[in-house]
Amino acid sequence: EDVPSQTFDNKDYFCGKETFPVYESIFTEEGETIRKIAIEIEKPPQIEIHVWTIRKGILRHFYVEKMSKREFEGLPYFKLITRTTLSQWKIFSEGEAQISQMCESRVCRTELEDLVKVLYLEKSEKGHC
Repeated sequence: EDVPSQTFDNKDYFCGKETFPVYESIFTEEGETIRKIAIEIEKPPQIEIHVWTIRKGILRHFYVEKMSKREFEGLPYFKLITRTTLSQWKIFSEGEAQISQMCESRVCRTELEDLVKVLYLEKSEKGHC
């Protein structure tokens, strides 16, 4: 007999919280690095893309754009990097706002890298969620 596998409507869960796919796209043109971090949200169904323009390690421009899932699927270069919870995404967004002000006049390469690491969920140790 087959034991039915436990599914959560095709969604992944982390400590009982729903997780959402996070994508990244990085490309360089004319000495600038354009880094995009995107999250796929279900309600409302849309993609939120955070775009950073970095020149010589300094965050020159930062903005957020939203689009439909269909539009997003037509974009090249994005790869799935992790899944995250909405609470982690909120921490990421708040940190991003602070960094965007702090990094207008100085190099912030490590701060941006550390911010992206917030999105990666640590596996719960010893089951303490």
